[in-house]
Amino acid sequence: MSEARSRLLRSATELFYSEGLHSVGVDKVIATARVTRATMYRHFPSKDDLVVAYLTQADQAVRSQVEAARSSGGDPEEVIRAVGRTIAEDIQRPGFRGCAFLNAAAEYPDPAHPVHQAVQRQRQWFLDTVTELFADAGERDPGPAARHFVMLRDGAMAAGCLSDPKPIGETLQRGIDGLLRFRNGGRQPA
Repeated sequence: MSEARSRLLRSATELFYSEGLHSVGVDKVIATARVTRATMYRHFPSKDDLVVAYLTQADQAVRSQVEAARSSGGDPEEVIRAVGRTIAEDIQRPGFRGCAFLNAAAEYPDPAHPVHQAVQRQRQWFLDTVTELFADAGERDPGPAARHFVMLRDGAMAAGCLSDPKPIGETLQRGIDGLLRFRNGGRQPA
């Protein structure tokens, strides 16, 4: 990645996340990144391309966190808990403003728009991954548990920027413990 592209993406990431996608214009990104308009459009033909690149980078960060949890050597339940801890820690970081993907979906509700499609791809990957994790943990029907986990995560991401994030993270982790404790219709696998 060229230095100019890196600066553009870094500037866009900071601005888009802190101020919103629609409220940040290309001129502000260009000025913050200290590049020319021609440089911006050489790397990102449109603002939509820049927003998709921002979301792609955010998606890669989430995938790396999940992969780190998976490769930690813990048992399948511990991997699920580790993913939950990562989310709980994320909502407590300074400057937390909610989920980049949920925020983007709110600003780009048209399912045909490339930004909305980038959000949907990330969410589908996350749901598929959590479904695999619950299957690995012995859940016979992992789909409902995975959807419940994603719903808990979405709620924590929304609530984490509206109130004190510490109890929100604790509640998320208790919810995940409950999903693990009461899987398979309330019965632990044999």
